[in-house]
Amino acid sequence: MFDGVAKGYDRTNSVMTLGFDRRWREWSRRVLDARAGEKVLDLAAGTAVSTVEYAASGAWCVAADFSIGMLLGGRHRDVPKVAADALRLPFADNAFDAVTVSFGLRNFNDTEAALREMARVVKPGGRLVVCEVSTPTFRPFRFVYMRYLLKILPFIGRFVSSNPEAYQYLAESMRTWPEQRALAEIVAKAGWEDVAWMNLTFGMVALHRATKPAESGEPAEATKPAEAAKPAQTLEGE
Repeated sequence: MFDGVAKGYDRTNSVMTLGFDRRWREWSRRVLDARAGEKVLDLAAGTAVSTVEYAASGAWCVAADFSIGMLLGGRHRDVPKVAADALRLPFADNAFDAVTVSFGLRNFNDTEAALREMARVVKPGGRLVVCEVSTPTFRPFRFVYMRYLLKILPFIGRFVSSNPEAYQYLAESMRTWPEQRALAEIVAKAGWEDVAWMNLTFGMVALHRATKPAESGEPAEATKPAEAAKPAQTLEGE
């Protein structure tokens, strides 16, 4: 399916999100805070548009995706690219300082298993950043989003996508995806700790971040520190 939407994928994203995809990538980059000398795995990277932005920090970043068509769509972007199954990553244990996935986690067959596999390839103390659709927190907007916006996505896809049928699936996956706290609990259950989230654009999108435990132990309970919510309030007011 994703091979079928690879052509014009970046343009379609910008059209369907009214350009907000650029802001969401910027916030993902800030929260990830990749540093020179670090190794970062950008999973479900698609055409690697986010990977090159992370790599601008001086970190060594690799784009991994199950869809070879998507990776070929980003062939002009000068970052390493690997065809990979998120449930069986072709990397050694503790190979990366951080792992990130943007708008891809909901497409994995087993969310918790994928999060455990991400933890396997990240060093103890390493970071996880997930940018994904979520549940709007402002009730009137949540009603419009669920009742109308998700229904018109397939219609818009007919005009801007190379594979319009795929956007029917995408709309359904967005409608059934866990809300912010539920996803945080899945992340914690998968073995990550210090789990927190930050709402973007009234909660239509949320950033979840977590840390791999420095030592083995019981998964930490998901939390939502006040400082994690504060930047979201600034962004939503823009």
